[in-house]
Amino acid sequence: MPRLRNLRMPLRYEDDLRMFKSRTSRAAVLAALVLIVVFPLSYKNDFWLSVLNYAGIAAIGAIGLNLLTGYTGQVSLGHAFFIGVGAYTAVFFGGHHGLPLPVWLLLAAIVGGVLGALIGPFALRLRGNYLAVVSLGLVFLGLHVFRNWTSISGGPGGTSVNAPLKVGPVDVTHLEIGNTVYSRNQGFFILVWAIVALVALLAKNIVRSRPGRAMQAVRDRDVAAEVIGVSLARTKVGAFAVASAMAAVAGALFGAYQQFVQPDAFDLFLSIQYIAIVIVGGVGTVFGSILGALFVGAVPQLVDRYSRDIPFIAKTASGGGFHLTVFQVNQIIFGALIVLFLVLEPRGLAAIWLRIKAYFKAWPFSY
Repeated sequence: MPRLRNLRMPLRYEDDLRMFKSRTSRAAVLAALVLIVVFPLSYKNDFWLSVLNYAGIAAIGAIGLNLLTGYTGQVSLGHAFFIGVGAYTAVFFGGHHGLPLPVWLLLAAIVGGVLGALIGPFALRLRGNYLAVVSLGLVFLGLHVFRNWTSISGGPGGTSVNAPLKVGPVDVTHLEIGNTVYSRNQGFFILVWAIVALVALLAKNIVRSRPGRAMQAVRDRDVAAEVIGVSLARTKVGAFAVASAMAAVAGALFGAYQQFVQPDAFDLFLSIQYIAIVIVGGVGTVFGSILGALFVGAVPQLVDRYSRDIPFIAKTASGGGFHLTVFQVNQIIFGALIVLFLVLEPRGLAAIWLRIKAYFKAWPFSY
């Protein structure tokens, strides 16, 4: 009789719900955590560190938007509003009142989550394009408030952000390990990507739990989901609150890292940028949001860096001849990426990675 000891039994339901289903996945997570600490300490190119810092900030906001749009099916163009709320929360609590980093970052999440919960009920009566148009109104409302609330925003000219970047006795801007003092970019890299890991872990736990299954049921067939007992109100409002809280955290980190914010930074183009990150990375995937942020979030910095070497690109608009500004080039790139991925690869970079992974896993029987 053949021995069955080495045959792999089918996964049980509880095994399928595990966060890390194999030793390989656990080892990959551990390697990623080590890389977050080791990479910035050994790599000192400020430009590329700043690119990765901006990508990490974008990843936090994109994970929130993916929970709302990819998992719950609620199309939102108002993400820039909540990012702006987070930035000005950091200005008020961190800059004006000097509260420590964990406090003003938590307050940014709370303020963003509360505003998201207040706006969420509008999603109960709207869906699809109608919800997108209503959420778009948030961006213009936010721009009006940010421009005129001068005591916090500084008006159209903007304001500085002096929020402290300390976690207890550790100063992120002057990180010391042994006798070595590391730069602000190096310290911020560890901070922002540690937060990316925590947010991704939180999002992954949400989508694999009961609320996450309810979100996906609402996305696929909201009427059928309500019939089987899913509360549409609780699910949609909860998704808006969580996504808005994550966006506000991203905005607070954005303001603290730049040390300066102005209202026009939180316009419709920023919302489109986050939509592009979700589509390019992969709708309905947590790790796809991170891939999209690394791929798309770096584009503005790269275009700005190498604009002098690219023909027909000028730093600002000037008279005479054919020219494009850096802002216009970024708009064209984001629009092209959205169209190309929707047409050629609707599931984004996440699907490409899964295909590559499946190919090598089945090798040499891949075809």
